[in-house]
Amino acid sequence: MNTLIDIAYFLVVIYSWLIVARAVLSWFPARPGSPVVAVNRILHTLTEPYLRIFRRLLPLARFGSVGLDLGAVVGLVVLFIVMRVLAGL
Repeated sequence: MNTLIDIAYFLVVIYSWLIVARAVLSWFPARPGSPVVAVNRILHTLTEPYLRIFRRLLPLARFGSVGLDLGAVVGLVVLFIVMRVLAGL
């Protein structure tokens, strides 16, 4: 049972890093045909189903003409809570 908890914890940590990588890469423009576009597409495919849950619940935060998506932040907080729970088991 302890091994399953360790595997689940490891997968949650990896998924958290995928979300962080997606957020960081979104700050930089990607030229068509560059490898960054492929990485962005893979990260989007892996993380969007999870993040979409939080985007439905949270409206886009507006600061003038700039919109801030808080779905990734809330999604990471939830994953960090799950990690704490798994670490305590």
